[in-house]
Amino acid sequence: MSFEAVIGLEIHAHLRTASKIFCGCSASFGAPPNTQVCPVCLGLPGALPVLNRAAVDAAVQAALALSCSVHETSVFARKNYFYPDLPKGYQISQYERPLATGGVVELGAGAAARRIGITRVHLEEDAGKSLHAGFADSDRKTYVDYNRSGVPLIEIVTEPDLRSPADAAELFARLRAILVWLGVNDGNMEEGSLRCDANVSVRPAGAPALGTKTEVKNLNSFRFLQKALEHEIARQIELVSAGRRVVQETRLFDAASGRTISMRSKEEAHDYRYFPEPDLPPLVVDAARLERIREAMPELPDARRARLAERYALSEHDAAQLTQSRAAADYFEEAIAAGAPAKLAGHWMMGELARALKEAGDDIAASRVGARALAELLALLDAGTISGSMAKTVFATMYASGRPAGEIVAAEGLAQIDDERQIVALVAEALALHADAVAQYRGGKAGAFGFLVGQVMKAARGKANPARVNALLRKALEPGP
Repeated sequence: MSFEAVIGLEIHAHLRTASKIFCGCSASFGAPPNTQVCPVCLGLPGALPVLNRAAVDAAVQAALALSCSVHETSVFARKNYFYPDLPKGYQISQYERPLATGGVVELGAGAAARRIGITRVHLEEDAGKSLHAGFADSDRKTYVDYNRSGVPLIEIVTEPDLRSPADAAELFARLRAILVWLGVNDGNMEEGSLRCDANVSVRPAGAPALGTKTEVKNLNSFRFLQKALEHEIARQIELVSAGRRVVQETRLFDAASGRTISMRSKEEAHDYRYFPEPDLPPLVVDAARLERIREAMPELPDARRARLAERYALSEHDAAQLTQSRAAADYFEEAIAAGAPAKLAGHWMMGELARALKEAGDDIAASRVGARALAELLALLDAGTISGSMAKTVFATMYASGRPAGEIVAAEGLAQIDDERQIVALVAEALALHADAVAQYRGGKAGAFGFLVGQVMKAARGKANPARVNALLRKALEPGP
């Protein structure tokens, strides 16, 4: 019997706000343990939450970008469970009335496109972090850092529309790209600001009924998500094929072994005893506020990719490469606005600039050669002032020193020789010095032409315009009647 997988994702994304969702404590990462806490995020008696407006705006942006319907009124709820990292004994989240529902994300394009439904986007607070290793007594004790407790999150829940681990990894990557593009999440999965839980079941191919699902928790890379699902699907198929039962449970992925491991039985919604949060009024996002947020949003990745492809006659591949991030797309259009030819700018961004950024470990937003500086270099190249090889040399110097292209070309005498009289003189000198090569060429040995071009360029110290050298050398070797 052949089986198919049914997969849905739950993405937990920290919102990029200065403070936590219900108090004024810093939401930044990396502070010493338990230094960014207060009575509210520690859940001390009598402390009351106050909703962070910036967190709501960021969540609404994400929901709109995923084509969700943002509800005018949503309600916070208490999700009750008891873990050491949950100081109040409950998490403030949303349940029956979430912020937004009914979105969609497309994977692929054309006939191969797959539409993945977004069930809901809701706001909640993060828990603290249990530390099980790194201390002298870690074999006996667990430490808890509450700095993360109360950091604002959105949870994005997808429909069970995914059928392969590769598609799940692609969707996770796509959602990350959208959130980072909007600036509502930093995309840093190593620091835990973006995490994924995957719900997966298997069933006979084509069967309408769903199988028993398991949840694989806290996956923080696209590769781990794909590997965890591959193992879990194979494990479930093996169980079902042997006539055994899949147990509904929560599992963890062990990257070292490539296996999923049972963590606990899977809770149901009623286990959390949800009820409306009594200390927070309903959240109201009226039509005027929704429109202000919508108007302030940047052009979304798909729309910008299509616009750049059409406006600048780019291939689909080039348009996709130049819109991998919002910073890259901004750099490209700023370079064009500063006078760089579009295709040349794209070629250099995907070539020399990409290599320099990778070698230096820089992000394009912090490139040592800005868009206007690159445009100046490309203007010199496009005008024939410098050759392509010279432009690469100048660019390397620009990236290392921060000096502008024009200054480097002038100081190092790199301007291309384009004057016909100078090149004719260089050609005449090369022909006189290498009469044997001239005779070989005129005798039918075509390879001698390349040798003579090299001699002219050597005499010009690489500065002569190659196209003019070729044309004038051929003219000298093959004089007309």
